[in-house]
Amino acid sequence: MLKKNLLPISFSAISFALLSMTCTPVVAQDSRQTIQSNLQATRDYYAQLIQGSHSTTSAARPRLAELTMLMNMLPKGGDIHHHYSGSVYAEHYLDWVAQRGFCIYRDNDAVKKQERLKIETRPEQLVETNKNCLKVDAIRKDNFLYRELLMAWSTLDYGNHVQHQVPPDQHFFNTFGYFSGIAKYSTNQGLQILKQQAKAENQQYLETMLKSAPVTDHPELSAKIDALGNETNIETLHQAWAQFADFLQNDPQAQKRITDYVNEAKQDVAGIDDDEFSLRIQSYVSRNSSLSRTFSGLFAAFSASQNNPLIVGVNIVGPEHGLVALRDYRMHMQMFAFLKQRFPKVRLSLHAGELSLGMVQPEHLQHHIRTAVQIAGAERIGHAVDLIHEAAPDQLLAEIKQRDVALEINLTSNEFILGMKPDAHPVALYLRHQVPFVISSDDAGVSRNNLSHEYVLFASRYQPSYDTLKATVFNSIRYSFLSDADKTRHIQMLTQRFHRFEAAAAKLALSLKHTKQP
Repeated sequence: MLKKNLLPISFSAISFALLSMTCTPVVAQDSRQTIQSNLQATRDYYAQLIQGSHSTTSAARPRLAELTMLMNMLPKGGDIHHHYSGSVYAEHYLDWVAQRGFCIYRDNDAVKKQERLKIETRPEQLVETNKNCLKVDAIRKDNFLYRELLMAWSTLDYGNHVQHQVPPDQHFFNTFGYFSGIAKYSTNQGLQILKQQAKAENQQYLETMLKSAPVTDHPELSAKIDALGNETNIETLHQAWAQFADFLQNDPQAQKRITDYVNEAKQDVAGIDDDEFSLRIQSYVSRNSSLSRTFSGLFAAFSASQNNPLIVGVNIVGPEHGLVALRDYRMHMQMFAFLKQRFPKVRLSLHAGELSLGMVQPEHLQHHIRTAVQIAGAERIGHAVDLIHEAAPDQLLAEIKQRDVALEINLTSNEFILGMKPDAHPVALYLRHQVPFVISSDDAGVSRNNLSHEYVLFASRYQPSYDTLKATVFNSIRYSFLSDADKTRHIQMLTQRFHRFEAAAAKLALSLKHTKQP
């Protein structure tokens, strides 16, 4: 397997030159000199943009318009913390509602089980007499209602209102309930849309959490698992899980569900990959379900991912501060460890540490990331923003670095869901301690942004050097769950893309030298 830390988060110009030479064919001396000249010009130009300009009335600020343009041009590598349903924009979902002939409720009606701005998909309710349920064209013609729908289905305009609002984290997770009825309408079409958006911002790889793993029930064994508690010894846990796992392994219905899940994934991604873009999938389960459903889903996810070049990893999702998620957190991590023994080739990227002080009791801040790394064996951690509150955080930082575990940084969603202010975000800490991390988008459709914007925030707020910025992009491929062969190919492709980008950036910087600055 390729060594992930070939490109650390901080490195010298010499090491980058050596990397470029090893990842590209032998070139003439003048070409290498041109590459190095473009690299240095890009470093200088980028440094000017993030440092900004001083004035007599205010401190220096990054030149955000120019920096945004440069980050749009920047090769992105991959986006490896990505939720499919939360990344499709509401406008596309509305197109699908119209195509299916569904409607959307204008007002609440508890008796008829009609909820404002929710999609109606039941055939018996899609009748002309249902005047409360509007077609998409009617909604789009009503500017007020249309805007209100976008606000409910995403975070649009949330910051412009201070009254009659649910908390931001609740609003964020509520959005999925509005479009969930249409999210699986045409997954292949949705992935094609996301692919085109990704390629438009110079991204070459997407690793997305597409659909949850199937669940199979066994009343007796499920009840036995649901009766387990955190005080149960590990031998008893393993015995109960082994019985359920053996049942799932041999039950025809359970195996058919897993096979159908794998085949459906293949159909979902048909025609997505091309010479310049690759897509892979993570399977996942909810962390706010019963213990038996979580275990059953995890078994299916592990089984689907083992030896599968398409479903490359397993995750666990949902509000980490939910009552069930907090109660069963340690048990969930033990489940991952148990199933990892049965399915040793499965890769793990786990949401952990998506918590902030005051959101939960202090004791819940002290172990989530450590448990995900030490017990579950996670290779990547999604969010990881409460690390500073973990017990012995300095030791945990050192262990994450030693294990080469990458942290998936989602600046926009961390700020919205957790209220994580820019100067308090631990990404600055990770930079100083050279802990590996990647920049990712999380749920761009809900957040109304894209991966380029996340890089704008990273560059403008924390002002990493250009070499560090570039290393962070390469990390998105190095820490991906691509096969070794695909990873090598994508690193070579990314290297070439950076050569072209730096040539363009150098040309842009040169043109500005002859322009009088305001």
